Amino acid sequence: MTTDFDLLNLHPQLVQSVSEQGYLDPMPIQSAVIPLMLTGRDVIGQAQTGTGKTAAFALPILNNLNAGHAKVQALVLTPTRELALQVAGAFSTYGKYSQARILAVYGGQPYAPQINQLRRGVDVVIGTPGRVIDLIEKDILDLSQIRVVVLDEADEMLSMGFIQEIETILAKIPAERQTALFSATMPSEIRRLAERYLHDAQQVTIRREQVAVEAIQQSCYLVKEADKLAALTRLFEVEEITSALIFVRTRTGTGELANELTLRGFPAEALNGDMSQDARERTLARFRKNQIKVLVATDVAARGLDIDDISHVFNFDLPDDPEIYVHRIGRTGRAGKSGIAISLYAPFEKRRLSQIEGFLRRKIERASLPSEEEIRNRREEQLLSQVKMWLQRGRCRREKELAAQLCAEGFDPLEIAAAALKIARAEEKQRPIAALSEVVESAPAVRREDSPPNPRNSRHSSSGDVREQGMVRLSLNLGRQHGIRPNDIVGAIAGDAHIPGSRIGKISILEKRSLVDLPEELVTQVLSRKTRVRIRQQPVELQLA
Repeated sequence: MTTDFDLLNLHPQLVQSVSEQGYLDPMPIQSAVIPLMLTGRDVIGQAQTGTGKTAAFALPILNNLNAGHAKVQALVLTPTRELALQVAGAFSTYGKYSQARILAVYGGQPYAPQINQLRRGVDVVIGTPGRVIDLIEKDILDLSQIRVVVLDEADEMLSMGFIQEIETILAKIPAERQTALFSATMPSEIRRLAERYLHDAQQVTIRREQVAVEAIQQSCYLVKEADKLAALTRLFEVEEITSALIFVRTRTGTGELANELTLRGFPAEALNGDMSQDARERTLARFRKNQIKVLVATDVAARGLDIDDISHVFNFDLPDDPEIYVHRIGRTGRAGKSGIAISLYAPFEKRRLSQIEGFLRRKIERASLPSEEEIRNRREEQLLSQVKMWLQRGRCRREKELAAQLCAEGFDPLEIAAAALKIARAEEKQRPIAALSEVVESAPAVRREDSPPNPRNSRHSSSGDVREQGMVRLSLNLGRQHGIRPNDIVGAIAGDAHIPGSRIGKISILEKRSLVDLPEELVTQVLSRKTRVRIRQQPVELQLA
């Protein structure tokens, strides 16, 4: 089969692997970037999530590899391990016929397997800055033969405080190399980074077409953060859901929410970056076949998800970027069908919602959650509707015989019908209607996400006790005498707990310990992962200050 990928001068085996994934026509960023990278040109790509940029740099890198080379030839830096795994999976898929040796390296995992694989030989390393530096300092990762380096989602690495680590890594790579930088936005520090480390770079800007939201019914519900699960289950009771995609902020959150929904009688499965490619494909296949109706995913894990029959998109957590919101809800209302997008937002997310509305240039309808009485009435309507349907079909011959037998034993027909309905409603006990706390929409508290995104400029190292409203202070066991800096703390916490670095508040570095402020709703998430956080190879003990 001939595809437009044949016109890009890629090796036939790469074109074959791409075709087997169902891709026949290159996306705009692929058509623009692949020819440039094949010739060794430095590239700056400004493109949003979901534009196909991973293949844009993966295919030319795989195309230009020297098979059997003893040293690592290409390095891809990503802000999170979830993305590192996603990118590594794409490299493995595209390079399956070329025997390319791919390795993802990231924190939170044992060193031994990654070290052993590096010693056996690897062609392409995809990793987070912290783990890459750790492996360099252990003299395990040799960058002396690197021919191409990619900075993926550079603006996110900036927000997580990784810029200094990136500069450290780039300084250890031969100057005679090809460098590609991809970023959704181009803040000044990213531009300075590009000017310093890229040479005669060709800029490629891809503006993803804004989703036509007219066909999507949008609404939002104000709830306390702790009540979002209760609110979601109430909405599941009244919405006509044929298939739903629920977006949450973190990889851990996908599994937790999917489990909680399943326990409450709404079967759901998680889609996250920890899944193998085979597991991911099996889950998506079940979703496409309507064997499962609800997927809970992160933005990264949902990349490349192309399904036309999603009836509902739920934003359990609002995204930081309004364009991500548009990309999320654009997964419903496709193929000429209408769609429904529902967002839950806590009071502290009011500003984020306003930013989304400004981007859309329209207000999103504020709606009220269904009451307990409305849900009970809805359940009874559905029950009676099912009974009437079977009465009209007249296909209850054996059941009529059983009812007649009970009548013959002296039971009243009305009592028999009532008992049957009682049995039919037994599964409702699995779906208790959770209570909701009263919440009032007020002016948003001043939060770190409203401040400039440069962590090095926005953090403080004094020990003052002034705390932003809605923030909780944590203490960690490393301080000035351990040589740590504010961006070390930002990178470690944000990278391990999968939270944006911009959500982290004031940082105070003392002599033997440090203090860091976090939004109240993120504290549990961060503390639940405290045993995995490391700074400069030293384990971090996090606790409430």
